[in-house]
Amino acid sequence: MPKPEFVYVTYIETTPEKLWDALTSSEFTQQYWFDTELRSNWTVGAPVALVMNGKVTDTGEILEFDRPRRLAYTFKHEADPEMRKEPATKVVLTLEPFGSVVKLTVTHDGFGVGSKLFEGISNGWPVILSGLKSLLETGKVFRIAPETLGLDCA
Repeated sequence: MPKPEFVYVTYIETTPEKLWDALTSSEFTQQYWFDTELRSNWTVGAPVALVMNGKVTDTGEILEFDRPRRLAYTFKHEADPEMRKEPATKVVLTLEPFGSVVKLTVTHDGFGVGSKLFEGISNGWPVILSGLKSLLETGKVFRIAPETLGLDCA
């Protein structure tokens, strides 16, 4: 049985530079990613951490950093005890100019068969990326309670 892979493609009316900043700046991520900060110095080999309400929820290591085209990092869930047992996965974000918009492709793979984390990110990424698109295109982000997605933010 093949391992699951999550791929999401969206088109955002912005520039690659603005999208890159929105993906790597805690000021931006907190607006569309359930008040989550992405902390890193953004160099290859550096740690990356997702911090929600002061609690580290996910950790990883920067694998690629090619501003404003491609970002890759490992992703290890830390908050949920069951998902913490799963091995680290890989996130790749690819930004490509597409006429007057930017094509953003998010690929998240490396999951084991039956992964609980895969189920969680399959619900989370679309909401996160929709909020990102809304914020960049309208200046506003819609609010969905993290609990709606089964996220423990306490």
